[in-house]
Amino acid sequence: MEFDTISSISTPMGEGAIAIVRLSGPEAVTIADRIYKGKTALSDVQSHTINYGHIVDPVSSDIIEEVMVAVMRAPKTFTREDIVEINCHGGIMTVNRILELTLSNGGRLAEPGEFTKRAFLNGRIDLSQAEGIMDFIRSKTDRASKVAMNQIEGRLSTMIKGLRQSILEILAQVEVNIDYPEYDDVEEATTQFLLSEAKKIDSAIDRLLATGAQGKILREGLSTVIIGKPNVGKSSMLNNLIQDNKAIVTEVAGTTRDLLEEYVNVRGVPLRLVDTAGIRETEDIVEKIGVERSREALKKADLILYVLNYNEPLSESDYQLAEVINNEDVIVIINKTDLEQQLNLEEVKQMVGNVPIVQTSMLSQSGIDALEEEISRMFFQGEVAAQDMTYVSNARHISLLKQAKQTINDAMIAAESGVPIDIVQIDLIRTWELLGEVIGEEVSDSLIDQLFSQFCLGK
Repeated sequence: MEFDTISSISTPMGEGAIAIVRLSGPEAVTIADRIYKGKTALSDVQSHTINYGHIVDPVSSDIIEEVMVAVMRAPKTFTREDIVEINCHGGIMTVNRILELTLSNGGRLAEPGEFTKRAFLNGRIDLSQAEGIMDFIRSKTDRASKVAMNQIEGRLSTMIKGLRQSILEILAQVEVNIDYPEYDDVEEATTQFLLSEAKKIDSAIDRLLATGAQGKILREGLSTVIIGKPNVGKSSMLNNLIQDNKAIVTEVAGTTRDLLEEYVNVRGVPLRLVDTAGIRETEDIVEKIGVERSREALKKADLILYVLNYNEPLSESDYQLAEVINNEDVIVIINKTDLEQQLNLEEVKQMVGNVPIVQTSMLSQSGIDALEEEISRMFFQGEVAAQDMTYVSNARHISLLKQAKQTINDAMIAAESGVPIDIVQIDLIRTWELLGEVIGEEVSDSLIDQLFSQFCLGK
């Protein structure tokens, strides 16, 4: 399969020290040579070298920029095509001018994710590895980036390919026994073999799915909502966790009128922290909108941090909030412990039930470590699992694995129920196909286009 030559700016737009214009395709070197002047033509330099020269407008002969140009010949490149990367200064005008010259001299502007898409279509990476690249770019913590890097390196792909190979071996053995029934008990032996091997596949899928919840958190962040009455210290808590003064902190109740959202790294776990407007009855129109948005955020939260005031007794609104968050993943935070105690702790325990309670003082910054430890314990049993562990973090992968588990279970149930083996094979083949969709072996063109459209330009 041969494509045309694409070009795009591969570094963020704006002022910077360096910017890169990347070309990929059969004419990449030829197009670059039309606008490059150096000691040696790019078509004559060795592969995987970087070359000093200038970009020159071939029409006006004007020197546009002083550059370093990397030339990488197929197939040992990211896309398995010829690639040229023009490294120039990071001014907006300059880099756009170079891009325009590559396009006017035979290149085509790349679509979002088209370089990675070509790497997939040319067989350098599979679909799960391509999605790992996107996850790596978007990762919020070191742990999340390591999980994504494992996926880029093909650990998930290797496991999926191994499962698919096992299914092929089962199908081959079943076919042999069906075609050559030399013994009376061949059908029973075939059924026992199928059940034994299918259980192994089912267990392997279970192990992958068991990492799904943690992997999804590492990939997307733990949606964490801070709630409580006005003026209990929610915004101070947000500021302490993110170590910045993003939220306005005053003694005036109702200061937070809208949702404030920030990412924070808690022991390798990305938290998507949302500081809500204090949930209370109010006549203020703007605050009322904020309260309504707070209620909506609660419905979508993975974790709720419910803040109480150590310096105030429980009120009716505290009980109402406790009722709203019943049966959710909640940590109760008793804040302002630097003040005189007015809160009955036994009454709090009766109100919230069997949920973790952490005492803090945002003023003296005490209790933050205990809070972080409790969050980590709730979702990762105290620590994130070993970094070489293969996580499933992508919602598409999780959905496909769940479907594959269902079809392999259907196959086992059918075999145990005495359904003819050739009918049981249908579920086995469907399991094989679903696993293939994870790595892109069995996937539609429209899905491929949709997935790569989520990438940034130039990647």
